[in-house]
Amino acid sequence: MTISKSDSIIILGAGAFGLSTALHLSESGYTNITVLDKGKEVPSGYSAANDVNKILRAEYEDRFYTDLAIEALEAWKTPLFAPHFHQTGFLHCVSSAAPSKAVGTLNAFRASAEAHPRLRKYVSPIDSRSDIVDQFWQFQDGPLTGWHGYLNRYDGYAHSSNALVAVHRACVAAGVRFLLGQEAVGIVYEKMPQGGVKGTGIRTRTGAHHAAKLIIVALGAAAFDLVPQVGTQVVAKSWSVAHVQLTDSEASVLRGIPVTYARDLGFLFEPEPGTNLLKICPMGGGVINTDPKTGVSRPPATLGDSAFMPTEDEQRVRKLLEHTLPWLAKRPLINKTLCWFADTADSDFIIDYVPETSNSVILLSGDSGHGFKMFPILGKWVKPLLEAKDGKQPVERWRWKNPNSKGGNADWGGDVSWRLGNTKEFEEVRPLPKARL
Repeated sequence: MTISKSDSIIILGAGAFGLSTALHLSESGYTNITVLDKGKEVPSGYSAANDVNKILRAEYEDRFYTDLAIEALEAWKTPLFAPHFHQTGFLHCVSSAAPSKAVGTLNAFRASAEAHPRLRKYVSPIDSRSDIVDQFWQFQDGPLTGWHGYLNRYDGYAHSSNALVAVHRACVAAGVRFLLGQEAVGIVYEKMPQGGVKGTGIRTRTGAHHAAKLIIVALGAAAFDLVPQVGTQVVAKSWSVAHVQLTDSEASVLRGIPVTYARDLGFLFEPEPGTNLLKICPMGGGVINTDPKTGVSRPPATLGDSAFMPTEDEQRVRKLLEHTLPWLAKRPLINKTLCWFADTADSDFIIDYVPETSNSVILLSGDSGHGFKMFPILGKWVKPLLEAKDGKQPVERWRWKNPNSKGGNADWGGDVSWRLGNTKEFEEVRPLPKARL
């Protein structure tokens, strides 16, 4: 099936993948684009990118993704995205108690950065506590026991929710239509004489039908609900997030610190201007929520179900604070939540047609916890697929894979080197309901 620039395109999901796709397709001359999201505003509460900030780290063990990340970080410096990019640097270390896997990953990332001609001049070694404190005096009260690694000043972070708002406005200005507060519950198909089906539109929970020549599913962790054919190829996974509320003076003290990441403990950012919230996250294997009927992990039913931080995670982030900013280690943690995202076992994205749908449905998913940094450029990766003469995704690693190659209740993604710890089930970590008096 070929798509013309005037054909109707529906994008399901107004998160990072959906908004970036709408932006790039509109910039490429596609004029009939509609975006649906069950959230009533942008950023949607259902988007993994609805957050204070996200790490923008260029170096990967894989040169393919390193080059893409560098392209993305350069795009973060362009007018639309630059107000939301903070090039504070990335302090990447391990503590003296780090397991060998964490040390190995750190060394691989460092080697990647030092070997890349675009990055190497920004990289400096961290061999001792004094190497940190001499550059970032804010950590002078922390023991930083055994910390060593490197600092990459090319990296930084982005204010993710503000970036989503900016791209949403740019899309509206470009003529993209948004139907917010409308949840798609199914893709409408018609059978094809030669076999298979073709998507002709979507239906919403209210019963409305929206016709489309092409349907792009960018629903993140909820992809399975609309594309069950994906099986366990993409599953819902989460890591926890919390914040510490600072005063104006405390936030001023920490302004300008780098993204600080101890690979065996977790990471933190400089406080958010305006709110003075310091975001902190643990490093671990993450949480899945396996549906016993399908064997596929899906997000919990409501956002409120995820409004907590597992006990083990809280212990880890408090230890991180003890190492770095001990005066905050016993502060209350607020806005605790599990951040659900679409995960693949190999951390590769999926940008491909759903098989047997006559090239009428595209799955755009699998951010795997590292997709947001690509926000300025990832939407342009759909265009080569639409224009491929053979109808195949030009990048082989982003093609549709065997959906049943691994069960969703396994140690999902545990083979990916940069992930540390074992995956746990949601029911293992969720707090017990409070007893009624």
